[in-house]
Parts: sequence; C-alpha cells; structure tokens
Amino acid sequence: MFTAFINIFRVPELRNKVLFTLFMLLIYRIGYHVPLPGVDQDAIAKLTQNDESAVGRLASYVSLFSGGSLQQSTIFGLGIMPYISSSIIFQLLGTVVPSLEKLQKEGGTGQRKIQEWSRYITVPLCIMQAVIWMNIMRAGINGNSMVLPIFMRQYYLSFWAIGVISLTAGSIFLMWLGEQIDEYGLGNGISLVILAGIVARMPNALVDLIQGAIRNTQGAGGITPGKIIFLVACFIFVVAGSIVITQAQRRIPVQQAKHTRGRRVYGGQKQYLPLRVNHGGVMPIIFAQSLMLFPGVALGYLVVHSQAGGTFHGVIAWLDAEFKRGSFIYLMTEVAMIYFFAYFWTTVQFQPKEMANQLRDYGSFVPGIRPGKRTSDYLEKVVMRITYVGAAFLCFVAVVPAAVTAWLDIPPNISSFLGGTGLLIVVSVALDMVQRIEANLIMRNYGTFLGGDDRGGKGKRIKGRQY
Repeated sequence: MFTAFINIFRVPELRNKVLFTLFMLLIYRIGYHVPLPGVDQDAIAKLTQNDESAVGRLASYVSLFSGGSLQQSTIFGLGIMPYISSSIIFQLLGTVVPSLEKLQKEGGTGQRKIQEWSRYITVPLCIMQAVIWMNIMRAGINGNSMVLPIFMRQYYLSFWAIGVISLTAGSIFLMWLGEQIDEYGLGNGISLVILAGIVARMPNALVDLIQGAIRNTQGAGGITPGKIIFLVACFIFVVAGSIVITQAQRRIPVQQAKHTRGRRVYGGQKQYLPLRVNHGGVMPIIFAQSLMLFPGVALGYLVVHSQAGGTFHGVIAWLDAEFKRGSFIYLMTEVAMIYFFAYFWTTVQFQPKEMANQLRDYGSFVPGIRPGKRTSDYLEKVVMRITYVGAAFLCFVAVVPAAVTAWLDIPPNISSFLGGTGLLIVVSVALDMVQRIEANLIMRNYGTFLGGDDRGGKGKRIKGRQY
C-alpha cells in the first residue's frame, strides 16, 4: 500500500491531479472558518452544541452532509446542500417529465444541459435557505438573538443583505470548486467537499474520547475502558460492513444469442448483469433523516407555545419526548422511512422494463427466462428482494449512533462516526477514490493498493461481492 502511494507521485499527470485536489480542499477549509459579519458566534456555539434543541439538531445535520458550518455561521454555512437539492430535483423529474427523460438519454450533451439548469435552480434555493437561516439567527431561541445588538439597531438592513449575499456566494463558490475538482482533479468534487467536512470532525471526536477516558481515571464518571473497546470494535465492524454492502452485487447470468454469418458463428458468450444490493446508496438515509427533523422542530415549537397543564400540552410533551433521538418511537419511525425511501429510490432509478427491452434488442437473454415481460418481471423480483437486504443494513447503520448515544451515554460527536450518513459517504467516496487511483496506476503498469509489486505486479482489485 505504501508503495502504491509512492507510485502516485511518480506519475506526473496523477500527481498534478492529487495536488490540485488537495489545494482546492485547502481553500475550502480556509473559507470554512471565515465567519459572517454581525453574528454572535458564542451564542450560536452554545445553542448548536445542544443537540437536543431543534436548532442544534438542524445545524448539526445540515453541516454533516452538506460540507457547511452552521454551528459557526461562516460564509460556507449552507455548504453545497442547495446544489445537491437541485440535482436531486432534476433527477426525480427525469422520471416523470418526458423532455428531461429524453435529455438524460442523450448522453454527455444532455447531462451537461441538465447540469446547467441545476446551477440556475441552485441560486434561488441558496437565497431561500439563506433567508430562513438569517431569520432564525435574528429571532433566536427563547428570545435570545444570535445577532450582535449594534447590527440589530443600526445596521439591520446591511446585516441582512451582507448575510444573504455571503451565504449564497459561498454556496455557489463551493459548487464551482467541486466542478473544478471534477474537471482537473481526482474524484467527485462535490463528494470530496462533503468528505473533507466529515473527516475534519474526527480529531475533535478523538480529543473528546481521550478526555472522557481521563475523567474516568479521575473518578469523574467519564468513558470506561469497556466502552472504548466496544466503540473500536463497533467502528471496525460497521466500516467493514459498509464496504461490503457498498460493493455487493447480485449477478444475473446473461446469455448472448448465436449468429451464423457464412461459415462462422458469432456470439454465444455468457456474461453477467450486476445489480447493486444497495442501489439507493445514501439517499434513503438522507431523505429519512431530513424528514425526521420536522417532527422535533414542530413539536418543540408547540410545547413552548401551548398552554401548560392542559391535555393537549401533555400529549404534545409526550410526543416531543418520544421523538428525541434514540427513543423507541423515533427509531422505529426512522426505520420505516428508510425502508420506504429505499424502495422508492430503487423504483425511480431502476427500470426493469427498459433493461429487458435493451437485452432483447442486443440479442441477449436470461437463461430459462423468456425475453420481454417475463425478463422484466424477473429483474423486478430480484431487485425487490435484494433491496430488502440493503435497506436492512441502512437501518442498522442509521440506528447504531443514536442507540449508542442513548444506551451507553456516549457523546453524539463520537457516536456519529459509528454509522449514519457520514460514515456511508466516507466509505463510498474513499472506495471511489481508490478505484480511480488504481485505474490510473494500472494504465501505467503499476501495482494496486491491495497488493502487487512496483511495476507489472499482480495485485488484487476491489470487486463487487456476489450474493
């Protein structure tokens, strides 16, 4: 593996791509710490550090998979969430709008056109989200505003204008930075920005873990050695499982029909049609956890503004307690939503009828299955079964951090690395990076990451696991 890292810098083209990517990520991390003018950073830090508050949960979740920093209210506070949202909107509309579906089938030209429209939609989404966040900072929680008093009195309009423009410009700049990495760097730029934001939290989590262990040695009720061993073992198990489920495939045998031309017989080869076990990737967890934020925010608002002592207040207070992260009803609702969105996303993205028609047009067929509708029904049946397994693992990964936090009294910033959206994003992006680097090294007869000598060695490549 260390030889493979050395080989990266032996290839000029690959070395330039890696250095350019690191330079772009360095720029992102610098802008990550540039605060918005007029914002009381201490007040925001105290509020968002409380993960049980509605604003704290919202800021923590948005910052987790958007690459932004609402906890510090920086110019990159919105991250690239608006661009991700616009891309998802066009991706979903492509299944119901015939003109967009036609563009998607045109290849690179159509994709560039859709990407251009996604950029245009990103701007109003940025403005809308910036206005919402500025309003939250102005109003504060329980009357405690997160804006400095002088800006509330004398420079109110200027504060609003500068804040909205800065957040919008920061999000657009991150979108541009990600596209530059796509074109001149190595890997998916948007995913790497999110990865950098997630990995940057790991040192703080390690520091908190060490401090908790020190408090335990001093008798202050910190993290015991048994909990640390459990956390390490759980982390290794979840990461290994995430790699397996990300690469797992169900291979459908496909036979090509034989064609006789003159005295020669063509075709007849046997191939495989790979179907991913986790076809939806991280999207089911993202959708489920996004919607799970709204009950907590709405119930917290109703508890504060409802009349104390009444039946309605008691019911709302009970629901608010049950929809806290780690509670039984919260976890069961999240599991149900992950299953729903896993099947929904698979239904939207996977078209068995179209795939069956393509196999028939190319003269291929599944052995023992008639081409056409029978093949379509067979593919749909297989995908529905493997989606159940993929969704089950997504539920496990999503539930582990909340369960560890609630049952073992582990801080959320430590348990968040045991699963959830962040871990799946890190694993998928890291695997994609390794495969891209391996492809560049193999083209130049270098060994891979998983073995092989310096030049011309036979190394093991990452392959999808068959189920």
